[in-house]
Amino acid sequence: MIAGAPGEVTIVAHDIGSVRGGMERQLSELIVGLVALGHPVTVIARTCELPPGVQVDFHRVRGPGRPFLIAYPWFLLAGSLAVRRRRRGVVQATGAIVLNRVDSVAVHYCQQVGTATPSRDTLLFRAHIAMTGALKRIGERLSFRAGHARAFVCVSEGVAEEIREHYPQLADRVVTIYNGVDTDSFAPGLHEQSARALRRELAIEDGSLIAAFVGSEWERKGLAEVLRALAMAPGWVLMVAGAGDRDRYEELARTLGVGESVRWLGATGNVERVYALADAFVMASSYETFSLVTFEAAASGLPVVATAVNGVRELIVDGQNGFLVTADADVIAERLRRLAGDPQLRSRLGEAARQAALGFSRTRMIEEHEALFEWLATAARG
Repeated sequence: MIAGAPGEVTIVAHDIGSVRGGMERQLSELIVGLVALGHPVTVIARTCELPPGVQVDFHRVRGPGRPFLIAYPWFLLAGSLAVRRRRRGVVQATGAIVLNRVDSVAVHYCQQVGTATPSRDTLLFRAHIAMTGALKRIGERLSFRAGHARAFVCVSEGVAEEIREHYPQLADRVVTIYNGVDTDSFAPGLHEQSARALRRELAIEDGSLIAAFVGSEWERKGLAEVLRALAMAPGWVLMVAGAGDRDRYEELARTLGVGESVRWLGATGNVERVYALADAFVMASSYETFSLVTFEAAASGLPVVATAVNGVRELIVDGQNGFLVTADADVIAERLRRLAGDPQLRSRLGEAARQAALGFSRTRMIEEHEALFEWLATAARG
């Protein structure tokens, strides 16, 4: 199964890019790390955006990126043909995206959980989400079989538990390699000048306490409950970074009487300064696979107020480096009031959050993947 020089790795994905979503950024960082360690890397993908100077053997799978109902089956076939022709060394596919037998599958999401929520509240869009979810689940069932790969690499232990539950035949092949956090870029004190500029840009008065909410899919991430909590925790300003149904949530904020206490940043490529300006991070998500933004906030030295979803519960110890809460406005508001009234508590929790995040560094993630790929190469040869 392994063809080519020892150490070669092929990464298969829909899209790879350091300025895209969390999964695409993780792939970019993994590839950059593998190249730095001397591994020849082949990339089979629709798009591949890597930092300047990173040399890979990129084979583009030409085809539509949208709509998903067309793009997904197109890549399933075209990508499978490309893997058959271009694969080199150990092959890792990103999810259920090709039909070939590969060495490992990176599992960023268990589709059988079915937690996707529409960003627009219309009948047509909800129908689209339902059909998209059904197609993802079918594709996953086709690909997630014992003969498809030697290893199914989950981004958190929570996702690993879901895969074991829904695919018990894979239990002995499931491993966990946590996503990596750039603990060098996300660190206390690095972006103070940029944060001061953002404060002026957003017209936030000096001395105001600022909570950061980062992410899209606002319904799933619990923005409504956070806004309701804001109404019960006077003195806080909420920064919302990410894309969503802004009109709907702005109206909710006005109804709650906190319209003037919310700053809507939209999607931003410089989230570091958001954390640098904030005094706390808050999220009331109903489901996550890893929640990279929570880890980035913790690495930035922020106390975390978040629901105990996958990843978060593996990072936060309630009362030691943040607060684990239910998606209940009363509970969230009580924690925000406690943080508002105790600067030393904010400092202690933030420092402990930083220390916890250091255990999930990008370097660790790359090294654990390298060890897995070496084991897979040895197993295939023997």
